[in-house]
Amino acid sequence: MAATTPQTDRRYAWKVAASSFLGNTLEYYDFLVYGTAAAVIFPKVFFPGEEGFLGTLAAFGTFAVGFLARPLGGLAFGRRGDVHGRKSTLLLTLSLMGLSTIAIGLLPGYDTIGVLAPALLVLLRLVQGFAVGGEWGGSMIIVLESAPDHRRGFYTAWPNIGGFSAQILITGLFAWVYTLPEDALYAWGWRIPFLLSAIILAVTFWLRRSLHESPVFTETSGRPAEATSRPETPKRAGGPIRAIFLEDWRNLLLIVGLRFAEALPYFLLTVFALSYASGSLGLDKSTLNMAVLIVSVLAFPAHGLYAALSDRKGRRPVYLLGAIVVAVAAFPFFWLLQSGNFLLIVLGYVLVLNLGHNAINAVQPAFFAELFPADRRYTGAAAGREIASILTGGLTPFIATALAGPDGTRWPLVAGYVVLGAVITMVAVWKSPETFRRDLRSTGAGSSAAASGAHAGQC
Repeated sequence: MAATTPQTDRRYAWKVAASSFLGNTLEYYDFLVYGTAAAVIFPKVFFPGEEGFLGTLAAFGTFAVGFLARPLGGLAFGRRGDVHGRKSTLLLTLSLMGLSTIAIGLLPGYDTIGVLAPALLVLLRLVQGFAVGGEWGGSMIIVLESAPDHRRGFYTAWPNIGGFSAQILITGLFAWVYTLPEDALYAWGWRIPFLLSAIILAVTFWLRRSLHESPVFTETSGRPAEATSRPETPKRAGGPIRAIFLEDWRNLLLIVGLRFAEALPYFLLTVFALSYASGSLGLDKSTLNMAVLIVSVLAFPAHGLYAALSDRKGRRPVYLLGAIVVAVAAFPFFWLLQSGNFLLIVLGYVLVLNLGHNAINAVQPAFFAELFPADRRYTGAAAGREIASILTGGLTPFIATALAGPDGTRWPLVAGYVVLGAVITMVAVWKSPETFRRDLRSTGAGSSAAASGAHAGQC
């Protein structure tokens, strides 16, 4: 390719990264604003017949429902992205995701429409999850395939900070929302964070429309960068969905294992801990919100550092380091949380998230996408990550709440749950190939499977 192509233009690569950063900010904003509301607001607004512990379980159950639709979205949008292109697919996922979140903010409560309220909440959560299932994989891949080869990890790490930028927005908004009188909070105040997602949706859609198609997709599919006509039928019978389950099933299993040490601590500390700390420990919600805000800001330099290191030393060593830290810090986190001391609570969050989770999260986009050849990369990365999200993400607040019990005294079971997940990830890293120097333009049967065993067991 010529020197002026999007792939070698760093300014354009940053533009793609910015678009994906905003898209993932919206993705995580939508999901985390729901999780925050599920922990505090939804038990009263949508499940008033279930008091206390049971109401929280019901709300976290609807939180998990969104994750059930994510693998279907990963498969559907992944296939579309591998066949029709990354850009147009990402415009579709972005629109669905944003509109479903706005609709939740407009949804009447149980007191207004009865059982229809939680039913519609579940339906919108499913639509939201379906869209999110295709957003992460596509937004990471279009950055990966547009970045300089030797900086792929660095560029793809920035969009994956979307979860923390979203957390900053949510923390700030709910800090204000929680100052409202109780009647106003439950009547209309909780709706404001959902409705404000429209701003992120509009800005991201405008920016994403101006992007080119991924140069790797253009080259491997033989289509012009700005082509809009329907592409040729996939060469492989059954398309990329069939291929990933027949030829890449080992990589799908690896991704499931690799996600435990990333998703468990993240949703534990940003969703479950808000309910546990306020309900079982009697801590003020603002204390946890401020701790989350601090680690969210620190996540930016942490991701940049870990991602740059992965471009030099490889994905596997950095990923393994993060899993080890998560395992070691799980029990100390709860000890520090129970102290009630703000500085110690912040220390616990920094240990688990900034030192542990961030190492994994920074490397994950490039690592997952590099496991698959170009003609099924979107399908494989998106489907693998979202299949894993059911076990490792969506069920975490529900399982943690059940393990802790009504009074929260069984917290060692929750910490042990995190340690077990981190050990599973360590095994998956050991079994994974190193990918940071892999050719992104490789296509065809067997290219991914053959590479899967090339470096497994070496770190």
